[in-house]
Amino acid sequence: MAGRVAPWSLRPAVPADADALAACLDAAYAQYAGRIADLPRMSDGCADDIAHRDVWVAKAAGRVVGGLVLARETGFVRLVNVAVHPDVRGTGLGRALLRLAEAEAQTLGYREMRLNTHVDMPENVRLYTRLGWQETGRQGITVSMTKRF
Repeated sequence: MAGRVAPWSLRPAVPADADALAACLDAAYAQYAGRIADLPRMSDGCADDIAHRDVWVAKAAGRVVGGLVLARETGFVRLVNVAVHPDVRGTGLGRALLRLAEAEAQTLGYREMRLNTHVDMPENVRLYTRLGWQETGRQGITVSMTKRF
């Protein structure tokens, strides 16, 4: 699908999206299961996230193919989760979700975002770095990153 016009649309999540978002997250993180033995189930709590956080879904052909979860914290917005279903990788959806996260943070008046990722997901660290995020520390399996604007 690389190089095609984006086959997805973005919108705020609603409670009815919880199961579909959970399935999307499971599919997106399945690629890491073989190399990260202690990978938590990233889809746990989707309904709670939709109820209490800022959550968006990407839909294509009537199904959820991506998701974004943000948490407003004192002085910054935390990027809790960003995920793209394997069927739409290479379409620019991941970058679009990250641009949406930044735009939303700025609209809410924040000037900083933070995230944590896993040390065994170096491709994610490289992507965030290319997009202007800075690594701020490592502790155990956690890589912490910040982006200011």
